[in-house]
Amino acid sequence: MPLLYSIGKVTVGNALMIGWRPHVEGLEFVPRTGGVIFAGNHLSVADELFLGAVVPRHLAFWAKSDYFDGTGLSGWFTRNLLNGLGAIRVQRAGGRDALAAFDGAIPVLKAGDCVVVYPEGTRSPDGRLYRGRTGVARLAVAAGVPIIPVGTLGTEKVQPIGQPYPMPFRGKITVKFGKPIETTGRADDRTSLRALTDEVMAEIQKLTGQEYVPRYAPAKAASPE
Repeated sequence: MPLLYSIGKVTVGNALMIGWRPHVEGLEFVPRTGGVIFAGNHLSVADELFLGAVVPRHLAFWAKSDYFDGTGLSGWFTRNLLNGLGAIRVQRAGGRDALAAFDGAIPVLKAGDCVVVYPEGTRSPDGRLYRGRTGVARLAVAAGVPIIPVGTLGTEKVQPIGQPYPMPFRGKITVKFGKPIETTGRADDRTSLRALTDEVMAEIQKLTGQEYVPRYAPAKAASPE
């Protein structure tokens, strides 16, 4: 686990656990070792914070390339912070550039680390669960690692869209983990990847109870597929 990430778990992670006391279910499904993808619903920026707080392993999150390319003192600080946390760079443009981010994540997974993917590609605009993009399936099959469905509830109240930081005494946080979905031996053609993605989204929906929308959420920014 990167040193900066370890420091963050002790400081920010413990503050989140003490301040909000999230309810956690299914943590026994999280393997102690080996590469794995966490695929969750996405209601708030706080999803990443609480997931990182409750999972005892290092999680590699995606970060927009803009954050790595800033200039001046703030740009230097942000770039070194993300590198220290083990973040994975992703292009805003999507398409082939975004797929390069997945190529970069495959060695991370094969080395035994964990990667977090939000298949909807953007935060839900209305609290419903939208159709998943196939990038999560493509990455899992290419790396040969299982996918763990994650359902997070309450974060949209703790940190609504537009709110810069989590607000105390707002909402109850619940994080649920489902049984790992094995991908070894799965085909990587378009139809098979679509079927695997739909399977993942169905498991997420079981965890959250959200209304499912069989179309893509309107994207705020391009994300890898």
